Amino acid sequence: MSTIRNPVGPLPPEVYWRRRLVVGLGALAVIVIIVLIIVRPGSGEPADQPTPDPATTESAAPGGEGDTESGGALGEVTACTADQIEVTPVTDSDVYGPDQQPQLSLTITNTGAAPCTMQVGTDVQSYVITSGSDRIWASTDCQQEPVAAERILQPGEEVSSTPFPWSRTRSSPNDCDAQRAPVIAGGATYRLSVSVGEFESDGDRPFILN
Repeated sequence: MSTIRNPVGPLPPEVYWRRRLVVGLGALAVIVIIVLIIVRPGSGEPADQPTPDPATTESAAPGGEGDTESGGALGEVTACTADQIEVTPVTDSDVYGPDQQPQLSLTITNTGAAPCTMQVGTDVQSYVITSGSDRIWASTDCQQEPVAAERILQPGEEVSSTPFPWSRTRSSPNDCDAQRAPVIAGGATYRLSVSVGEFESDGDRPFILN
């Protein structure tokens, strides 16, 4: 039996050493080639990823309205201007009987071609009732706990305030604790005008108290 350390046989030892050296070098070369094939330089790095197109990765603007219920995001919508906003006074009837209280409200319409954002809370709403040149009553006289609200109005959109009753009495900003005097009825005509911030109604809404 021969060993690598001390080869023996009919040939001189140096012959066996040369043969084993050639075989060993050949085997080593095969191993190196296999390793190079399997482990190529850079083979562990991921393939290049396509660069995202900025136009396709931007998110669409979320909708929102008022306190952002409709329309676009507030950052993308400009403030409403007088040429695109129409404010209209509303009553629930033209004529009221002796025991009926008029229900007052208003509508806001975006008559423009683009959405806009507007302050529409009760802190900027104003209802004024007049009779001739006499200022009878105003919602801002002694108003309690007004609420701020912002709304996005889409083109052509109309929104309405919540109706509330008028007690058929006078009001004064300087006499909040005093007894309010009832107004004259019996067929008297009164007119309601409204405003929301800087936006005023173009006309008024007449109604009759019997």
